[in-house]
Amino acid sequence: MDIASLEGNAVRVITILITGILAYSTTISSASDQVDQAGQRPTAIIVIGAAGTEEYGAAFTQSADLWQQAASKGSVETIVIGLEEIESVEDRTILEQTLKNEPNNTDQALWLVLIGHGTFDGRTAKFNLRGPDISAEELAEWLQPFHRPLAVINTTSSSAPFLNKLSAQNRVVITATKSGFELNYARFGQYFAGAIADPQADLDKDGQTSLLEAFLSASHRVVEFYSAAGRLATEHALLDDNGDALGTPADWFRGIRPVQKARDNASLDGYRAHQLHLVRSETENKMPPKLRSKRNQLELEVVKLRDAKESFSEDEYFSRLEKLLYEMAQIYEQIDKVENHTK
Repeated sequence: MDIASLEGNAVRVITILITGILAYSTTISSASDQVDQAGQRPTAIIVIGAAGTEEYGAAFTQSADLWQQAASKGSVETIVIGLEEIESVEDRTILEQTLKNEPNNTDQALWLVLIGHGTFDGRTAKFNLRGPDISAEELAEWLQPFHRPLAVINTTSSSAPFLNKLSAQNRVVITATKSGFELNYARFGQYFAGAIADPQADLDKDGQTSLLEAFLSASHRVVEFYSAAGRLATEHALLDDNGDALGTPADWFRGIRPVQKARDNASLDGYRAHQLHLVRSETENKMPPKLRSKRNQLELEVVKLRDAKESFSEDEYFSRLEKLLYEMAQIYEQIDKVENHTK
């Protein structure tokens, strides 16, 4: 590729980017409050399991409170299971019915947060509830009908098998451990609860903390805890958002971008998780859900193309990139039209 051709492509790419940014920056209507045209909003289901001791119970309640505060700040509908007095209906049944009551095909995200203890007997991993526990296989069956964006955060010990069972397209699955045999109490959950709406965890400084950024912040806090205590770490969190059920640890990232190569060139995680926010910025809230979904898909295609850059000639790479960025610019133009229409 000659210099003139390369410069011409680069100029066109930059022009498209500037066009999109300018169009988006002109939107000035009030935030949509995360409600779509059907009146639906994101939902966070926070499940607190059996505490075992008062000390653990206090820690789990504190984490649940932080999640509720963040969800409230983000105008996310919140359902809490496990804090009320035990009644005739068991928590397991309440969770199953709650999931059945949720819409399974909407653009609005569903967040499922599991706080408590977990167990693994070498074959089956379970989340310990008050009353009968729930296994990874059972939860996978309950979630099978869902086609909406779904984030499952299992903050318990022995939680890794949940990632293997729940992994699927359009899902982010986070576990506090990389193996079912990491049996000790996991501190990851308390750090994650504190990070999910913490501006200090906003690594790219876009005014909102993504699910990926909260995962990275919590993972780093875990490392700091064990290092300061002079103890060998007994928990290693994983994140899966590409549906391959492999998971990626926090130390594979530099900033918000994965930099290590997986075995057999398997795709890395993190890109989709960085598009999910429990508390969105005002700018992000202005975007209609359908356009946000399309924008997110185009962003994923751009990063996939970037990661495969070495597979293309420079001409082909810039040609493909230009097409994607042009489509993104059109999305921003549509947003501008929607906002101007509602003024």
